[in-house]
Amino acid sequence: MEMTNVTNLPPRPGASVWRLLQEQRVWLASAAILLLLVIFDPAQSAESAVFAGAALAHTAPYLLFSIAVAAWAGATGADNLVAKAFTGKPLLMIALGALAGGLSPFCSCGVIPLIAALLAMGVPLSAVMAFWLASPIMDPSMFFLTAGVLGIEFAVAKTAAAVGLGLFGGLVVHLLNQGGALQDALRDGVGNGGCGGAKMRAPKPVVWRFWSEAERRAKFAGTAWTTTLFLAKWLLLAFILESLMLAWIPAETVTSALGGEGVLPIITATLVGVPAYLNGYAALPLVGGLIEQGMAPGAGLAFLVAGGVTSIPAAMAVWALARPQVFALYLGLSLTGAFSAGLLFQLWHAV
Repeated sequence: MEMTNVTNLPPRPGASVWRLLQEQRVWLASAAILLLLVIFDPAQSAESAVFAGAALAHTAPYLLFSIAVAAWAGATGADNLVAKAFTGKPLLMIALGALAGGLSPFCSCGVIPLIAALLAMGVPLSAVMAFWLASPIMDPSMFFLTAGVLGIEFAVAKTAAAVGLGLFGGLVVHLLNQGGALQDALRDGVGNGGCGGAKMRAPKPVVWRFWSEAERRAKFAGTAWTTTLFLAKWLLLAFILESLMLAWIPAETVTSALGGEGVLPIITATLVGVPAYLNGYAALPLVGGLIEQGMAPGAGLAFLVAGGVTSIPAAMAVWALARPQVFALYLGLSLTGAFSAGLLFQLWHAV
């Protein structure tokens, strides 16, 4: 009897449907949440849709710019130059990454394509992690708003916390890399033609006028489109979830948990900041009011730092790009750094 070669069998009809569902699971999750809201809470479904749309519109300028930069770097071949800028002494690269993250105008969502591109091109995770941790905490507009709401001292402390957290995280990752850990940070399918570009290639001349070649124009368009879809599906889900936390977790619950003096409120503020349902701008008045009611400044700083780095949009950005062990490390570094920043700020006030 002739044996059938199983490798030549056509795929089962259900297999292709399952694969499609797997590929579109993030879009389907967002649709499922909105559908359930329409059935059980129509008013909240409308509020969540409006909130998500407004949040996407608010981040759109940063996202469009960073997407264009990533696509331009790939189309011109300048991505290798960007990667080479991160070569050299690891400690210097970590310091530069932390400073760039703490001072850059990008939000945690806007840096996603740049982070993916750097990792996919072979830039050391230590330098990228320094940038990644510092970026969600502070930017120029956040600095001036923080100074206006909480005072210049608090704004400077938050900036120092951003840079310090970046340095701390970068150094920890560097030490882990020295031991052979975290050699492959990206998830399968991110990079090598996916969101973020390709691995480091043999150096080729940079073609700055990429639009003069059809192949490079196509690469620019393809990279921009795939990166946009990648960002849109994850950010839509993140903002829908954030809207539900805003609606269903009373502000009084957070207020009651963050009061008091000493080390315990700093620990509590760090842990409460993990599922922070307020974005960085909306959290400032809350922290200002709590400080006026007697909350320790260190607890307020710990809440803002932990909430900024581990908020739903920021955390989901890491989850979408990085392997689970990198995601777990990101959260661990965030909590440790936020608590340390709050404790140091409290000690500064006690002197």
